[in-house]
Amino acid sequence: MTTIEKYDIGQIVFSRELLINDGGIPEIAPDAILAEPGQRGVVINLGHTQLDPEQEVYLVRFEFDQGVLGPPIGCLPEELTQDEAWAELTRKSVSMT
Repeated sequence: MTTIEKYDIGQIVFSRELLINDGGIPEIAPDAILAEPGQRGVVINLGHTQLDPEQEVYLVRFEFDQGVLGPPIGCLPEELTQDEAWAELTRKSVSMT
C-alpha cells in the first residue's frame, strides 16, 4: 500500500507514474507525456479540487533536459513521492527498456 505524503511549496518530488496530458494543458498536445516515472519536479503551489475540498492537488513543474522546467501540472498526492532512491531505480529501469 502506498503511503500518501504531504508536500510544501519548494519541496522536491518525483513522479510515481507516467503522467499524460488529459487536455488540461492546452498549449501541449493531448496525450503528450508530461512526466516519466521517477522524474524530478518541484512543488510550486498547492490547493484542493472544487468537487472535493478534502482532495489535495499539488502544482508541480517537472525538470527536463539541462534543468529546464516544464509547465505547471496538477498532481494528486498518490502520483508523487519524495523517495529519491526509488526514483533513481525507476529511472534506471525505464532507461534500460
